[in-house]
Amino acid sequence: MSDLYSTLRVGVDNGVAQIVLDNPPVNALSVTMMRELRTVLDALRHDPATKVIVFSSANPEIFIAHVDMHVVEQMEELQAMAAQAPAGANVFQAVGELLRHQPQVTIVKLAGKARGGGAEFVAAADMTFAAAETAGLGQIEALMGIVPSGGATQYLRQRMGRNRALEILLTGDLFDAPTAAAYGWINRAVPSAELDSYVERVAHSIAALPEGVVAGMKSVLPPEDLTEGFAREESAWGALISRPETQQLMADAVAKGAQTVDGERDLEGLMRSLTR
Repeated sequence: MSDLYSTLRVGVDNGVAQIVLDNPPVNALSVTMMRELRTVLDALRHDPATKVIVFSSANPEIFIAHVDMHVVEQMEELQAMAAQAPAGANVFQAVGELLRHQPQVTIVKLAGKARGGGAEFVAAADMTFAAAETAGLGQIEALMGIVPSGGATQYLRQRMGRNRALEILLTGDLFDAPTAAAYGWINRAVPSAELDSYVERVAHSIAALPEGVVAGMKSVLPPEDLTEGFAREESAWGALISRPETQQLMADAVAKGAQTVDGERDLEGLMRSLTR
C-alpha cells in the first residue's frame, strides 16, 4: 500500500492502520501530502476491518512542521483540491475535517514538534498521546502575520475554551506536552520511552472491541458543526495573507531558514527576529 504514496508509509495489521508521515526534510504539509492523506483516508473509510488509524512521523524531531510555505505557488492544484473539500471548508480545513469525520478512531503519536497546520492536524484527531520530554505544539501563524486557516481557531476554542485558545494563538509560543495535556489540547503526555508501547496498547485494545462498538461510540459522540467558525477564520486569513508585508515576512522567513531542519528547531525565535 505504501508504494502508492510519496509522502506516506502505510500498513495495516489486526485492525490498526499505521500511517507514517514522511516528507523530508521537515514534514511540511504540502499539496502532495494533503492529496495523499485524502486518498488514503478515503480508502480506509470503506474498510470495515480497520478500526483505528495511528499517525506518526518518520522524523523523530518533527511531526508536521506546518503548511508548506511554498503552497501558494501551486494555486492550480490547490484550486482543484478545494473543489473536492467538504462544503463550508477550505482546502486546509478539509484536512482536519477528514480526520474528524473518519469512521475509524484516529490517534496521533506525537514524538516531536507540530506547528501551524501540524498542530491543527493534532487537534482534529480523536486522540493524541505525546512524548513528555520531546513533543511540542504551537500555532505559529500570528508571528507570520496571519491567523490560522486550517481550523485551529475553532478546534482550540472547542477543546480548551476561549481564554486558552487566545493565549496559544496570540503568543505563537511552543507549548510542551505536559502543558498541552493540562490545557486539553492532547489526551496525555507519556514518558518518551513508553510512548510506542502505550499507543500500541490503546490502538489494539480499541481495535479488538466487539463488532459495532467503535461505530456506535462515534455515532453518539459526533463532531460538532464548525462551518460558521470556519467561514470567519477563512475571511480573516484571506484579508491578512494578501498583504504585501505578510508576503515579505514569509519570504524573509524562508530565506532565514524556515523549512530547514535547523530553522525549524526554533521557528518561534526565527520569526520574532524578523519583526524586531
